Amino acid sequence: MSELYNRIAMLCKQQGISIGKMCNQLGISRGNLTELKMERIKTLKTDNLTKIAVFFNVSVDYLLGNEEKPAPESRNGLSIKEQKDIARKLEKMMDELEESGDLMFDGDPASEEAKESIRNALAMGLEYARKVNREKYNPYKNKKKKD
Repeated sequence: MSELYNRIAMLCKQQGISIGKMCNQLGISRGNLTELKMERIKTLKTDNLTKIAVFFNVSVDYLLGNEEKPAPESRNGLSIKEQKDIARKLEKMMDELEESGDLMFDGDPASEEAKESIRNALAMGLEYARKVNREKYNPYKNKKKKD
């Protein structure tokens, strides 16, 4: 079995997903991985390697065995850039709420605990929206297979 196939199989196992399901989600032919497993091919096409690396949040170099460690893990499946974008939006939203004077409960200003709860709820909503939009607008979703 090829080292590349073993790494992909290990990542699937760690995520609790079958190789077939990963292939379906990414639009990759299962036959390509079978060929890789049987060592009839030595590697996958670059676009397929990239899809797999993004899916598991590792680098292509890691998949190919050129790196010992995977790319840094992101929080909640979001990249570092996405996390920073969400943090900026969250701060802007909280500032606007505080400046508008809308953070009141029964005429009293919101407590720090209440503000933190609102912040956490907004953060979860923004993270969820980012994940949904990533799936909805996935550039590989509607791409025709050339295999």
